[in-house]
Amino acid sequence: MSREIALLTEKLLNYNRLFLKNYQEAREKGVKKDFHEVIKPFADEVKSVNEEWRVAMRSWLKESPHKYLHVKQIETTFEHIELQSIQSFFPETSRSRFLNTNRTVEYFLLEIVKELGN
Repeated sequence: MSREIALLTEKLLNYNRLFLKNYQEAREKGVKKDFHEVIKPFADEVKSVNEEWRVAMRSWLKESPHKYLHVKQIETTFEHIELQSIQSFFPETSRSRFLNTNRTVEYFLLEIVKELGN
C-alpha cells in the first residue's frame, strides 16, 4: 500500500509542478489552449491518478491513522488538484489564489512523502 501511495503521490507532485508551468505559460502568452484537444484529455488523465490516490490514501489512513494527516486534508487536496488541472490553462485565473492553492497542494503531498519515509 505504501509503495502505491508513494508512486501516486510522486505523480501528483509532478502534475502540480506542471500546473504551475502551464499557468505561467498561459499568463505570459495570454493564449487559451483548445478545451477538447488539450485541456479535457489532460484533466481526465490527472483525474484518473487523483481518484486512485484519494482511494488509496483514505484506505491507508483507516488502517494506520497518522497524527498530522487527516481525511479532510485528502479531500481538500483532491479538490484543489481537480480545479488546478483545468484552471492552469486559463490566463485570467487569479494569480494569488492559483499560487496559494498550488503551494498548499505541494506542501501536503510532500508531507505524505515524509510520512512514508518514516
